[in-house]
Amino acid sequence: MRPDCERCGCDLPPAGTNARICSFECTFCADCVDGPLEGTCPNCGGVFQPRPTRADHLLEKYPPSTERKGPQ
Repeated sequence: MRPDCERCGCDLPPAGTNARICSFECTFCADCVDGPLEGTCPNCGGVFQPRPTRADHLLEKYPPSTERKGPQ
């Protein structure tokens, strides 16, 4: 689970509902997907779906990534 939007860099916490992913798990926020990206992944051309959340009891064993992909 990536921690931020690849386009704008906004935070996307694991329990949040604002994250969208394509089949390659490119990760963007709903605002970027619904706005400038017009529902199409700029990396692979795929469509987006809401990113599933991870069960709380699994977050410690399988923590989300800390590597940010958004603009610096």
